[in-house]
Amino acid sequence: MRSPLAYLSALLSPAPGRPAPHDHDARLAHMALHDQETGLGNRLSLERLAAGGEPVYVILFGIDRFEILRSAIGYDSMASLLTTVGHRLSGLCGGERVARVGAGILGLVLHADDDHQAVQTAARLCEAAQAPIILNGAPVDISLTAGLARTGLSNRAVPSPVDRASIAVDQARAAHRRAMGFDAERYGDPAGNLSLISELMAALGNGEFSLNYQPKYDFRAEAVTAVEALARWTHPRRGCVSPDVFVAMAEETGHIRPLTEWVIHQAIRDQAELARAGHSLTMSVNVSGRLLSDESFADFALAAVKASGARLCFEITETAVVANPDVALHILERFAEAGISVSLDDYGSGLSSLTYLKQIRADELKIDKSFVLGLDDSARDALLVKSTIDLAHGLGMKVTAEGVETPTALALLRGMGCDMAQGYLIGRPVSLSDLVERLGGPARKATSVA
Repeated sequence: MRSPLAYLSALLSPAPGRPAPHDHDARLAHMALHDQETGLGNRLSLERLAAGGEPVYVILFGIDRFEILRSAIGYDSMASLLTTVGHRLSGLCGGERVARVGAGILGLVLHADDDHQAVQTAARLCEAAQAPIILNGAPVDISLTAGLARTGLSNRAVPSPVDRASIAVDQARAAHRRAMGFDAERYGDPAGNLSLISELMAALGNGEFSLNYQPKYDFRAEAVTAVEALARWTHPRRGCVSPDVFVAMAEETGHIRPLTEWVIHQAIRDQAELARAGHSLTMSVNVSGRLLSDESFADFALAAVKASGARLCFEITETAVVANPDVALHILERFAEAGISVSLDDYGSGLSSLTYLKQIRADELKIDKSFVLGLDDSARDALLVKSTIDLAHGLGMKVTAEGVETPTALALLRGMGCDMAQGYLIGRPVSLSDLVERLGGPARKATSVA
């Protein structure tokens, strides 16, 4: 076994291919600025390059599916892969120094005239650098996603341009884009959101939450026959809190169950009020995938429906079943047997699986608005929508098209045999009182959108 002194001496010795430092201080300085696994620069070196004076763009390149790839090829091979990608990026950028910023993140600085040029350049670098890499005689395919941030800009929430670029990598992946600049508005205010976590439960009990309802138009009945319940939070100091913020926050903190239970209770009460006004409408409620593995939540939902006799439809995403399919499919069966309809929401927005589609006992399939919005001018989208409608009908499901915003799209969907339409042309989400006013007399037909 080597002595501690011998080990330290070996650690400070230059690795093959690295510039040989001339003294002890130079070795320490080299170690402080370089990643020991790859020999590339480290985060500190990138931060120094970014602080050089004139504004530049920090670009970080994330290796997609990094953990899966590392498990497949091993840690040593992954270090070799990162080194190769780093050298590629450096060569493509005229010898710019590349740093390893995180486990699967490489970075460099880039001069560009504006944000658009920087994003375009980053996207081209991703494409050029992700050719297969030969490791131990075998080709390994990789893909890269880039995030950018310009230096010289102040952002109180995220002051470091390297951190902003790292967040931009996640934002680009979420938006399914090859490269993207840091979006401060999309990032929001995490510190402020943290305080909202403690306020959410109290808000459910003190009247800050309410439900809005978006109509669903039935082509055959030529009337609005159902609505989707959408939670709204009016904060006493912050005003309207975006559902994208509080729903995601509730899912991550475990508050999604009490929030969903409140929505179900309120939807049942509102459905009864609508019935007294002469409107018999099915209420759709969004149910998080996190709740589809919770048998006690299923017990609550079934008891609430049985006690009230409510006509509810639970909207779930198809991917919600993937995490724990056996339990989720069992719970969906319980819902179906109790007369609760199940709707597959946002179909087509992700990696839709025919395997799960044939197993899920669903009554409705909702086509994602990204396809419906393109109906007016895209023959390809029209073909995909028509094929999805035929597939769903073949499986015994009705079809609702989301994102209907033009009369042309409405007419095309009618011709394709779609069952229901939802979108701004049909109606925006409104309060219960506004919904009653809009519906007017009992079962009045919605001829304005027919």
